[in-house]
Amino acid sequence: MDLVLIGEGGHSKVIKDLIGSKHAYNLRAILDDKYEQLKLVGDIYIGPISSVHDLVEQMRSSPKFVIGIGNNRTRKSIAERLGLTRESYTSLIHDSAIVSGSAFIGVGSVIMAHTIVNAGAVIGDHAIINSGAIVEHDAYVGDYVHIAPKSLLTGSVVAGEGAMIGAGATVIPGKKIGEWVTVGAGATVIHDLPSYCTAVGIPARMIARSS
Repeated sequence: MDLVLIGEGGHSKVIKDLIGSKHAYNLRAILDDKYEQLKLVGDIYIGPISSVHDLVEQMRSSPKFVIGIGNNRTRKSIAERLGLTRESYTSLIHDSAIVSGSAFIGVGSVIMAHTIVNAGAVIGDHAIINSGAIVEHDAYVGDYVHIAPKSLLTGSVVAGEGAMIGAGATVIPGKKIGEWVTVGAGATVIHDLPSYCTAVGIPARMIARSS
């Protein structure tokens, strides 16, 4: 499978390693706005994100895309800017991840090394389940969510669109994290959190609201 990686920052480095670990994947292009024009360097195309349609024409194939950017809002903005169909994206799952056969993984999502996605869990589109994170049974992870390294969503937790669950955070069973919530690193969430807020601490308490 020919792949195009959008973004060339820290998060994309990990995705490149994931791609390189799988013989079935062939990284053909990296698009990032630090590049001014589309060109072929060795056997990989590089260019600005705006060159995506020119790239497909030059490749004369139907590559799959992955947005390799860790910031949730930026990832959503780029997906909207690209205007590609859902079928244009692929999800990536590291070989060391444990993903239940009854779990659902949306398009463009990345399941990193040593993660667990358990029975009945649903992962939305363009989400990140980062290194060592656990998403327990029947949890729901919305589009553009980032579950940071070593964090834990226990059973039946809901994380709304764009939520950021910080490294090492824990959400106890059945709690609902609203849209575009930020849960601080190491926090323990024992109550539902409304959309557009930031919560930190043990137990987690809300310290800010935004719109």
